[in-house]
Amino acid sequence: MTALLNELRHDPALWLLVFVPAVFVGHELWPEEHTLLFALSVLGIVPLAALLSRATESVAARTGDTVGGLLNATLGNLTELVIALTALRAGQYLLVKASLAGAIVTNTLFMLGASFLLGGLTYHVQDFNRLNARLQASLLFLATVALLMPSVAKVTDAPQADFAQGLSLGLSGLLIVAYALGLVFSLKTHRELFAAAEHAGDDAAPWPIAVALTALAVATVLVALVSEVFVESVQQAADSLGMTPAFVGFIVVALVGGAAEMVSAFSGARKNRLDLSVGIALGSAAQIALFVAPVLVLLSYFVGPTPMDLRFWPGAIAMMLIATLTAALVTSGGRSAWFVGLLLLMVYFTFAMTLYLLPPPAQ
Repeated sequence: MTALLNELRHDPALWLLVFVPAVFVGHELWPEEHTLLFALSVLGIVPLAALLSRATESVAARTGDTVGGLLNATLGNLTELVIALTALRAGQYLLVKASLAGAIVTNTLFMLGASFLLGGLTYHVQDFNRLNARLQASLLFLATVALLMPSVAKVTDAPQADFAQGLSLGLSGLLIVAYALGLVFSLKTHRELFAAAEHAGDDAAPWPIAVALTALAVATVLVALVSEVFVESVQQAADSLGMTPAFVGFIVVALVGGAAEMVSAFSGARKNRLDLSVGIALGSAAQIALFVAPVLVLLSYFVGPTPMDLRFWPGAIAMMLIATLTAALVTSGGRSAWFVGLLLLMVYFTFAMTLYLLPPPAQ
């Protein structure tokens, strides 16, 4: 516990934890002040993300960067899952799909690109395990192909909605199985192939495992609670700030939902632990596509007003496919430099500018 208190005293980002209770107080006193609640929830998620990052790094120091990256991706994606479930219960399926597609694009382009850029500004060239990156990119490509099919397949003898719903349900089960088998492959049967590349850097002393796990649990719960307030306020705040619904779901929700993972990925890159950064970025994107999206389809039968399918609008499909192929291309060599990260960020900003000025059509 002393380690945790010392971290709170010496890390200015964690001082923003005062905004976490402010979110709940503001929600009780001014429930209609959506712009204020939006700002408070974003300020509350940032320090929780930093706390989650530090605790995950302490666990990763004992488990290795491959397992650490998987752990951080899983915990970070709880935020996306909570945000999507809240929108699912409200029947806002367009926001759910926009946040899913946006999270995939944000992780593969923004998170990975910023990690390469930040690491490259400190180290001339950085190495990472290209086999692990190739596996994650391959799983992500598989998921992207599966997400494509309900949108592009056409039928003539049955209602399109019934066909898309049945296909989405079957693909959801297939993707979950593929994700589980990918974990078995990388963590059990062929784990020796996915060892982290050697790195050198000054790592802070890890927390005791009990403190790290407690901090992980508490931070995850608080992120979920603050995310509830964020979802309730984001749409109205977006209207008042002049942001389009597509931009909100694809960019804003994805960035806020992935804040915890981004802090860990950027920290790992600055410490020359690029395997951790690549594992978080691509692993999180693959997990969203292979696990979170299918689980939401299954849960929509129980918590949504109607079942949700996996049909996305053409612009989202194109951006997910481009992001996946771009990530596979830049990670194929197992080395990175700052300019590679800049190229990824330019692709991401191209998408963001397009969505801000010309949102994709509603289904």
